[in-house]
Amino acid sequence: MKKLSLLLIMAIFFSQSTFGQSGQIDKGLDWSERMALSVMKRNPEAWQVDFMDRAVWSYPQGLMLHAFEELWKKTDNNTYYNYIQAYADKLIEEDGQIKTYKYETYNIDMINSGKLLFNLYTKTGDERYKKAIAILRGQLKYQPKTSEGGFWHKLRYTNQMWLDGAYMGTPFLMQYAKEFNQPKDFDEAVLQLELMEKHLRDAKTGLLYHGWDESRFQAWADPETGRSPNVWGRAMGWYAMAVVDALDFLPEEHYGNVVLKGILQRLASAVSRYQDNDSGLWYQVVDQGAREGNYLEASVSSMFVYALAKGVNKGHLDKAYWATAEKGFEGIISELIEVKEDGELNLTQVCAVAGLGGKPYRDGSYEYYVNEKIRTNDPKGVGPFILAAMELGR
Repeated sequence: MKKLSLLLIMAIFFSQSTFGQSGQIDKGLDWSERMALSVMKRNPEAWQVDFMDRAVWSYPQGLMLHAFEELWKKTDNNTYYNYIQAYADKLIEEDGQIKTYKYETYNIDMINSGKLLFNLYTKTGDERYKKAIAILRGQLKYQPKTSEGGFWHKLRYTNQMWLDGAYMGTPFLMQYAKEFNQPKDFDEAVLQLELMEKHLRDAKTGLLYHGWDESRFQAWADPETGRSPNVWGRAMGWYAMAVVDALDFLPEEHYGNVVLKGILQRLASAVSRYQDNDSGLWYQVVDQGAREGNYLEASVSSMFVYALAKGVNKGHLDKAYWATAEKGFEGIISELIEVKEDGELNLTQVCAVAGLGGKPYRDGSYEYYVNEKIRTNDPKGVGPFILAAMELGR
């Protein structure tokens, strides 16, 4: 009975210290903290952020908690750190094995949450985190590759590189190279981003298509280029975030700095041309804003704002892109954010998921992308929103 009472007291204290005695979220806080507190209010445990009924190791949780990690570094508020650590500790066993993770699928999405483990290991010295990092690095070591060395997205997606995979694997590999002094890993990580631009960038628009099939076997693949047929916003958002984050880890003298800064500059120029003039947002299918069924989508808008603002902050992009990022953020606030009476924030118009191939078959058509499910508070939009708000100091 005493133990139960103690737990109840702790729960009440946590609730009051985080949200105030009335349960309100302070509207005077930055947008980044207001959204993070809203996430925690809806999801007492971090594994719940992707609408799950059980704890799983997956990329949406890693994306959201990476935003929490950056927020913790900014605020020094251990509430955010504890939220991250509780997720890791629920899934990582004493020997470093990761519950629900299946090595043999070679699913590059599963690497993303591994980024959280570097800081946890540094802060605690707990060997479990280091062992789990090694397991994930081991997957990338044996990840199936294209003839040029590009990671397949998954074992079952043979010969295919997707822009999504740039974010899932590359920043992790870069951080691993830095933390464990493995300079060759920098080269492999840069190669992934180079190959994606090489095979997926449209020379006319500067935009990148969602996926590339080296074999040209897939029905969605152009028989000449191997590209999928459309520019999906979030796929480009993943890529933009991957490039700007990867630059955090490269040594100054590494050739990849020139390569990645060039990619980022070309990317920024292209996406800025497709920003909606009225709202400041970007469309689900980026280059077809006027087409029936298309809509202004929250995750691509948040990801582009983050990448542009961070690019300027880090000196990788011309300061002119700051105005583009600010206009995009204002559009998110005015068009896509709902504020409840208690101060809780909702982010609307987030595409739930999109891919290529599989069963049922996803053909990459315009109709496919605009008819995928739309959700409120999907972590693939909320995480980048928090990151974008922090970069803009909002």
